[in-house]
Amino acid sequence: MESKPSVSPSSFVDQQVFPGDVVLDLSKMTNQTIKLGGGLRQDGDVISVMKAGKLRFSKPNKYWVESSHKRYVPSAGDNVLGIVVDAKADNFLVDIKGPMLAFLPVLAFEGGTRRNIPKFEIGTLLYVRVVKANTGMNPELSCMDASGKAAEYGPLKDGFMFESSTGLSRTLLSTPTCPVLETLGKKLAFEIAVGLNGRVWVNATSPSVIVLVANTIMQTESLSPAQQKIKVENLLQRLQ
Repeated sequence: MESKPSVSPSSFVDQQVFPGDVVLDLSKMTNQTIKLGGGLRQDGDVISVMKAGKLRFSKPNKYWVESSHKRYVPSAGDNVLGIVVDAKADNFLVDIKGPMLAFLPVLAFEGGTRRNIPKFEIGTLLYVRVVKANTGMNPELSCMDASGKAAEYGPLKDGFMFESSTGLSRTLLSTPTCPVLETLGKKLAFEIAVGLNGRVWVNATSPSVIVLVANTIMQTESLSPAQQKIKVENLLQRLQ
């Protein structure tokens, strides 16, 4: 009788995986609850890969496959940058780079009532949270955190927004802070908002700083962490 190979949860993390690879065996992970992100599927006790990429893990218990794709597949809980494309009576239609437009209910704001509905022009850039994402349905967004507070969500004014791969977005949001942002942050003052949908917004008091930060992020995506740090330090030296 053929036995199933033992699958260690940590053995595939940060490794390249391919469709069909079995990365987790739940029968060997007793008393553990895990959350599955994009690129993974459950079949009984087995978690397998649906798309090529790197298996990632974030504490306490979330696994997903990170692929450097331009196309974004919405997932509940994701923070994204959306662009308002239309306004209806009950919701705003928002482009989040997914297969379908998302909708943002006009009451999905802290203290939202019919008397204080926000007014957004077409083209307004928003930092929002995905609250529902079901296949074949328009995703639902919110400008509140899980406790109903506005937190950091809402319109992003001024600054510059550029598009990236979803893999780069996850790298920029990783913990500890990625070398690019860590090195830039030691020398320059700027604001940044990163959406898991492959959009990045940068703002600073000086337009030249905005351009430098945006260009540096885009130019260092394919470099290793050590190479990123060297590249950023070289760019910063030119400013001095």
